[in-house]
Amino acid sequence: MQTVQSRIPPTVALVDTPGGPAVRIIDQTLLPGELRMLDLTTIPDVCEAIVSLRVRGAPAIGCAAAAGVAMGAGRSGAVDVIGVREELAVVIEQLAATRPTAVNLFWALKRMGKTIQGAATDTCGMLADRLAAEARAIIEDDLQRCTAIGRHGRELIVPGSRVLTHCNAGALATAGYGTALGVIRAAAEVGHIEMVWVDETRPLLQGARLTAWELVSEGIPCTVITDNMAASVMGRGEVDAVVVGADRITRNGDVANKIGTYGVAVLAQHHGIPFYVAAPISTVDYELAEGSQIPIEERRPDEVTHVAGHSDHAVVPDGAGVYNPAFDVTPNELVTAIITEQGIARAPYESALEQFS
Repeated sequence: MQTVQSRIPPTVALVDTPGGPAVRIIDQTLLPGELRMLDLTTIPDVCEAIVSLRVRGAPAIGCAAAAGVAMGAGRSGAVDVIGVREELAVVIEQLAATRPTAVNLFWALKRMGKTIQGAATDTCGMLADRLAAEARAIIEDDLQRCTAIGRHGRELIVPGSRVLTHCNAGALATAGYGTALGVIRAAAEVGHIEMVWVDETRPLLQGARLTAWELVSEGIPCTVITDNMAASVMGRGEVDAVVVGADRITRNGDVANKIGTYGVAVLAQHHGIPFYVAAPISTVDYELAEGSQIPIEERRPDEVTHVAGHSDHAVVPDGAGVYNPAFDVTPNELVTAIITEQGIARAPYESALEQFS
């Protein structure tokens, strides 16, 4: 089987153009109907792309933010390096305000900030080059981490497995391989995947639109189900494992992921099905003790009132209230194992994750 890199363009890249550096992304809001690349050349464009989910997935958001900082440095009109550094302080603040839950965003911005601090004697050009190299290193680092996650995780997937996944934690959510889908890809490469159940993932259908698109592109058999079908297929004995990604994991192993993940974890426990979380160590927030401390993003009502947030046809009557949290938190007792690039962590998670910090 060909690797994802040969079938799907890189999710995020820092590219050189005649006008200066640009952040090149796949516009995920157009998938699966159209594969369109966007070159973002201003910080407002990068911020809008993150907020609107043109680029999404915790690792990919971090990569895009890092590339955005580098792009800002490369296109700065400041007359001296002090002016560039002042501009970049504002840039980092703007990017940090885009989405509150995915900790990889703040991890990447912190790494870019340290690079700026360590370049006090640089010229403008030297600082821009240093930040471009750091952004590209973060993107390459994510790709290598995800590949390692896949290698570790496939050992948990037995031959002939029917795996259920929720939302999209694949190439589109990372630098180009995936966390949960990285595990599934790696397992498929050794013949362990019979079929993947893909939750549609309301309200924006990231499973139906994005995960299914990736799996079809890879030639991995998949079947899309509505979110409320998960209990039924588990009850019929048609799910052997659940693998999901994460946007933030606390010290004790509580997991924030796309809304609906908690329900899938409860169902998996009830049916005796292992529930695996795949994420790089950069997703672990060691500063938070447990899941109730994770800030949960609430998004626009129209994402619920209109199918995938894009249809002109409303499915909710005017006057009805809408609650639209983007994520929920799965308690650690429902998690069978957390798959990282450094190995597999099992309960008790605080000590297990601490060894990877």
